[in-house]
Amino acid sequence: MTRRNCQKEISMPPLANQHHCPVCHTVNTSIHGDGLQGQDQGRHCSISKWFKDGCNVIRQNQMPSDISSYSSSQEQHINKRALLCGVTYRKKKLRLKGPSNDVKNMKELLVKRFHFPDDQDHIRVLTEEEKNPNSIPTKKNIEESLKWLVKDCQPGDSLVFYFSGHGLRQPDFIEDERDGFDETICPTDFIQEGMILDNYINSTIVWPLKVGVKLHAIVDSCHSGTILDLIYVYDREKKTWSDNSPPSKNPLRKSTSGGMAICLSACGDDQLAVDTSAFRGKGMNGVMTYLLAKIIRENLHITYGDLLEKLHKEIEQIKVGRCHRLLGRFFRQSITQGPLLSSSQQFEVFSRKFTL
Repeated sequence: MTRRNCQKEISMPPLANQHHCPVCHTVNTSIHGDGLQGQDQGRHCSISKWFKDGCNVIRQNQMPSDISSYSSSQEQHINKRALLCGVTYRKKKLRLKGPSNDVKNMKELLVKRFHFPDDQDHIRVLTEEEKNPNSIPTKKNIEESLKWLVKDCQPGDSLVFYFSGHGLRQPDFIEDERDGFDETICPTDFIQEGMILDNYINSTIVWPLKVGVKLHAIVDSCHSGTILDLIYVYDREKKTWSDNSPPSKNPLRKSTSGGMAICLSACGDDQLAVDTSAFRGKGMNGVMTYLLAKIIRENLHITYGDLLEKLHKEIEQIKVGRCHRLLGRFFRQSITQGPLLSSSQQFEVFSRKFTL
């Protein structure tokens, strides 16, 4: 920097705020710019006989008690961290065959395409194939891992939450949902321990996001449209963002702490996601996960908008009636599945490149 009075060039430490000039005896102040401030942002099973009497799920309302603030004087760093959950529900009538392949596919994409470090400190995998009991996708392990994902997050961090498995719905008892239902994901022990609600996911991994932190959630399950309860949902038909903020008179908080959260869901809140063996030689896969990875590998600089359009286009070309999640054996007609994009803040989807 240049001294204001004597115009002599001097250097200052990166985090120094003031410097006393020995020549002209003035106090020189260094101004550090702040980061950009981002805008904030128990299911009843209507489709399963196992829940015909209603879900005996205690609503999770564990809200983070300490959300750290970000000071612009903190030194920024870059860190990539991901939580990948694939639940097959072994030894249960609800068993799925796709999630294990989905997790492997997603991990390979993160490491090879987006350069995530391939170690347990940066990518935590929860599947029933893991030998460590703490790596089984139980309700307890998933909830603890969600907290791990955002713990001590700092500006520059890129975080990813991925889930492949069953998703359900239950009535919204606190009237913070526009459609009257809470969305959930199902751990391997959800029949005994209950499901994980969208309210809990929002308060656990959306609230703590500081300025400069970005979270992507990719959820391949039924009813996953607004599983993060983000306040903006992209409308493909109108090419604009629609309001998904809580309609209640005293709405719950759904916003970040200045960071950004983006969710790409397999289908709308009232839709059903699909496993398929249509991809020859690839075994069973979640349709959205397989196509997402395929499209990104083939289009390295794709935008969010183009990615969403290509997903819809390719899904329309696939016969998805074979292996429907949860109730495929009961339904033989074609199933409508349309991936959904939601966010904690609005952005130009056809200008911003998709990156993790």
